[in-house]
Amino acid sequence: MKHLPKHLRPRWRYLAVGIETWPDAEIGRRGFQRALWYAAGNLLGDAGSADADLTLLAFSHGDGEGEAIVRARHGHVDDARAAIACVSDVDGGPVGIRVRGISGTVRACEERYMGRASGPSTQRDVAFEDAERSAVVRGDARDVWTGSGYVGAAAFDTE
Repeated sequence: MKHLPKHLRPRWRYLAVGIETWPDAEIGRRGFQRALWYAAGNLLGDAGSADADLTLLAFSHGDGEGEAIVRARHGHVDDARAAIACVSDVDGGPVGIRVRGISGTVRACEERYMGRASGPSTQRDVAFEDAERSAVVRGDARDVWTGSGYVGAAAFDTE
């Protein structure tokens, strides 16, 4: 069977996505893909979701930070961005998602936008609500453990 000529092949765009969760959250590739399809189906409908054809190509997550590459059809980048923005939880845990950039090839997407995490996270004790509590510190963000779960705080809140 012959390949299609270049002008008849589908054209793709690749979206670099940054993911942020609580430090103890465990999300997997399959759960993220399912949440992405569910958000696209709810926002765009079945036909629009099929046209956008959102597919997760690369995924990594650990210690509350992650990144992914999402493939979308060339003319449906705005639809893909909107669907990605609608993802608010994965496997029952809240997530924060941001599109870092869009590229025409996977290689350019990886080189330009991937690996730009906010830096390593460290475990520290901070003063929060008149008590010393354990917190995970990533840049200016602090995730303070309150006993029942994590609370997001800024540097000013923990002094």
